[in-house]
Amino acid sequence: MPLRVAELPIDPLSLKGTTYFIFYASIVDGKMWCSDCRAVDDVVQQTFTDANAEALIVDVGKKPEWKAMDNIFRGEPFKITAVPTIIRMRESVEVGRLVENPDEIKLNLSAFVKDSVDV
Repeated sequence: MPLRVAELPIDPLSLKGTTYFIFYASIVDGKMWCSDCRAVDDVVQQTFTDANAEALIVDVGKKPEWKAMDNIFRGEPFKITAVPTIIRMRESVEVGRLVENPDEIKLNLSAFVKDSVDV
């Protein structure tokens, strides 16, 4: 399956070479604490499977950890401001980003992934 889950703790700078990053809320009591993450997960899973595109799922932490301004994913190199965030990289440089809005992610994810797979 093209989706992998990052092992924590993680050094963000060690993730170079990955094409897609999916930043999600951590699982608490059997589900992601973020409703927007839950809302897009099925579409994300299906899109990356159908496109045979590799992606790394990165949990940003439980809600208090994520809300802390010193959360490692809020800084360089990703500067995540909201979850879910899906980032497309090319040669270790960010070339696209979908952020937070479930309707926007559902509407645009297939084209966002297809553009990269066709390159």
